[in-house]
Amino acid sequence: MGQTLSEKILAHAAGQPVARPGEILTCRVDLALLLDSGGPRRIWPRLKELGTGVWDADRIVLCTDHFTPAVDAESAAILQLTREFAAEFGIRNFFDMRGIGHVLLAEQGLLQPGMFACGGDSHSSMGGAFGCFMAGFGAIEMTGVVVTGEIWIQVPETVQLNWSGRFGHGVVAKDIALFLCRELGMENGGRVIEYGGETVRAMSVWERMVLTNMAAELGAETGIVAADEVTLAALRAAGREPAAEALQWRGDADAAYLDVRNYAADDLVPQVAAPHSPANSGPVDSCDKVRIGQAYIGACVGAKLTDLHMVAEVLKGRKVANGSRLLVAPSSSAVMAQAAADGTLATISAAGAYILPTGCGACAALGAGVLAENEVCISSTNRNFKGRMGANSAQVYLASPYTVAASAVAGRIADPREFLA
Repeated sequence: MGQTLSEKILAHAAGQPVARPGEILTCRVDLALLLDSGGPRRIWPRLKELGTGVWDADRIVLCTDHFTPAVDAESAAILQLTREFAAEFGIRNFFDMRGIGHVLLAEQGLLQPGMFACGGDSHSSMGGAFGCFMAGFGAIEMTGVVVTGEIWIQVPETVQLNWSGRFGHGVVAKDIALFLCRELGMENGGRVIEYGGETVRAMSVWERMVLTNMAAELGAETGIVAADEVTLAALRAAGREPAAEALQWRGDADAAYLDVRNYAADDLVPQVAAPHSPANSGPVDSCDKVRIGQAYIGACVGAKLTDLHMVAEVLKGRKVANGSRLLVAPSSSAVMAQAAADGTLATISAAGAYILPTGCGACAALGAGVLAENEVCISSTNRNFKGRMGANSAQVYLASPYTVAASAVAGRIADPREFLA
């Protein structure tokens, strides 16, 4: 019997020919992502207690993104400690206030098909868009990774989701992700979600990253997309040459999957998730009477350059509705620069939107855009749990950048197809 893509990657990382679901392996780590939120401030005290350092500074990527820019003395202290950690251990891949870590991995071309990678954040699964197995772990587990370069993992089952057909205009990967949260639920522990089919193959790697990122909302161990020419082109665009064996990393024809499901993209309409769960999703018209105070474009999943292009397409020649506000926090400084150079930021600003600094910001209630009691927001982020973006009584709806922008113009949750040519 053959192996799935994830099983092959884990077997290779463990130095054995085969890996089977349920087996517990000790795997060598190819890359570890640390963030200011749960990285040095949690790990460094343990390193001092153990009297040790890091196993390989060149395999660690460190980013400041959650507390940037600092809004108070505590945030500033966390950032200072993170910078001191980078200097102490010679972390060359240190990106300070350059953007959200998960997006920076892609921009810098640091992920290769077949890698086994770990991140200290649940949305580390975003890396699976490059055909690698990348999962999120807590600070204690990441301490072990930083010291030893290894971690144990139980081989997960694989659920394969195949999408066929073409999206209608105004429907994108975020709509798939929200649809799947409702369809599959959020209790998929011990599983990998493998995305495939002609719809996924036609996506840019930036859209595939939305699917693998929100595998975390499905409760899965991670998400993954097999590498193809789109993957290789993205690596070359980042200035990295793909590994010679990059396209060899794919599942066998006779691999055993826990489940295989087939969906039609032609049938999908824009989706919106109501408070307080991504699984509370449904067609946009189920929420189209809800008035909003804030629309937010931000986070690793919702403020990439492709996302900002969606927003500008809706906003061109229009204005944000009176009584509503649109906040836009590009996901990286590179995205900010590219959006400024191609006129995207000018279009967004002309519509009355506020441009915020890059970083995790309001997505995790750590920066500008935090919600007050009873406020209603529609957001391109990935989570809308109670209190996630501010006050517990705030109501957060999740949607694609297209839908968020349309809602900002309408002053209520709106179908973006009404605003697109």
